[in-house]
Amino acid sequence: MSYTYKTRGVCASVIEFELNDGIVSNVSFRGGCNGNLKAVSKLVEGMEGKRVVEILKGNICGFKNTSCADQLAIAIEKALLEQGE
Repeated sequence: MSYTYKTRGVCASVIEFELNDGIVSNVSFRGGCNGNLKAVSKLVEGMEGKRVVEILKGNICGFKNTSCADQLAIAIEKALLEQGE
């Protein structure tokens, strides 16, 4: 299933991804640090959503209390809950 998540408190404005059978794929960010976010997207490709949340949730960026990676974890966690996982 495809998801679009409007971020809060970070440079990227939107995260789009797919979550099928608990597996994350096709992650893309609008805005933010292009190279870093492309790398994050590649690293989580094919990974279990629960594992992505474990690794990335709580990661912060500079003086902010969140980060694009943290926002991805929040988005995936929400999607997992919607899917009943």
